[in-house]
Amino acid sequence: MSDELYMKRCLELAEMGNGQVSPNPLVGCVIVSGGKIIGEGYHQKYGQAHAEVNAIRSVTDQYGEQAAELLKNAVAYVSLEPCAHFGKTPPCADLLIRHQLKKVVIGNRDPFPDVDGKGIEKLKNAGIEVVSGVLEEACFEVNRRFFTRIAQQRPYIILKWARTANGYFAPKNSVQQWISGPLSKKLVHKWRTEEDAILVGKQTAIADNPALSAREWPGKNPIRIAIDRKLEIPADSKLYNQDAKTIIFNEQKTAVEGNIHFIEMEDMQYYLPQKIAYQLYLMDIQSIIIEGGANILNQFISSGLWDEARVFNSTTSWDTGIHSPQINGNIISVTQVDKDQLTIYKNYTNK
Repeated sequence: MSDELYMKRCLELAEMGNGQVSPNPLVGCVIVSGGKIIGEGYHQKYGQAHAEVNAIRSVTDQYGEQAAELLKNAVAYVSLEPCAHFGKTPPCADLLIRHQLKKVVIGNRDPFPDVDGKGIEKLKNAGIEVVSGVLEEACFEVNRRFFTRIAQQRPYIILKWARTANGYFAPKNSVQQWISGPLSKKLVHKWRTEEDAILVGKQTAIADNPALSAREWPGKNPIRIAIDRKLEIPADSKLYNQDAKTIIFNEQKTAVEGNIHFIEMEDMQYYLPQKIAYQLYLMDIQSIIIEGGANILNQFISSGLWDEARVFNSTTSWDTGIHSPQINGNIISVTQVDKDQLTIYKNYTNK
């Protein structure tokens, strides 16, 4: 039972790196000696120290000369297999071996080809006891974006929209009309800080003129992506401001103009979701929220290219409008957000 409690703490720590470490995984590490936590750490930012490094540093900072002896009798809990290769930082498996920890408890094996069991093997060869698979499903859930990118060579895809009580998604005219309430909007801005990118189609960009920023929540803005085959979005659109890097998928040109990256694609009327997903994978974009319009959402749904759908159901009804996309997935949660109801679906066929 104590193994699971310490691993839960690893996951709490891992989540603190959300939005900062992509395309790396979220990892937390807890070091226990004599039944007491003596050190904690998590991967805080891409390119910087990994969780194990930060955890061991917290032990040495706190215990000074005693640290070396404490670590020799310690158990390290880590939510993902310690790395065994030199990347932007040295191998964490080597660090644990150097400090002579007696045991390492792991949540998930790391599927990244340069690791994938090699970290476990290194530890065992050094005489360290290794236990793996503790809270495996919970650890997988925390790193679902990373695992999707490695296994499926595409980003983790989140669909998001709001619908009226009678099933409408947007008005038939091009006038912006809010469906969900202010608290739901704030939650959406929080989500934006947690994902790498956010995508809309041309119609949504023109009708709503969205900034696609996270201005109502502290954190980074996602990369903004628009689909604009003929480059019809006006140059004074908020998408073209300096708030964030912006990618425009189109059939006209490839160019970089300041923070705007134009990427030309051929035959965008065919297999568009697949082309976008693979292009984003090549760009190391690990997760994306697709916010509309209905046509783009329906293309991803019909392609089966989605992992999660977050749907706000409003109490408001409209006389007419564009019908909301229909989704078939496993409902994993239903939450009240002020007057709106948020339903989250998972597409388990992609697991």
